[in-house]
Amino acid sequence: MIDFQYTPEKIELTEEVDLLKGENNIILYNDDVNTFDWVIDCLIDLCKHTPEQAEQCAYLVHYKGKCDVKAGSIETLEPICNDLCRRGLNAKIE
Repeated sequence: MIDFQYTPEKIELTEEVDLLKGENNIILYNDDVNTFDWVIDCLIDLCKHTPEQAEQCAYLVHYKGKCDVKAGSIETLEPICNDLCRRGLNAKIE
């Protein structure tokens, strides 16, 4: 049995990188109402994120104020964005 220990690295985000260029994106914005757990659950349920991906997005939203959470066509993103908003999250398509 291999035993190894994961040690997270501290990464300083100095510039915003748009990895989803050329596509429409759902942008999730920070608020003072929703809990991390609620945001993570919504991203897993509606955006089909993995738990790790949803947690990373929640932290980016918290510390940077916003995060791209889903990319795709307007037709695909509209119902997801609407559902996020119905659940009390602040999201829009850009």
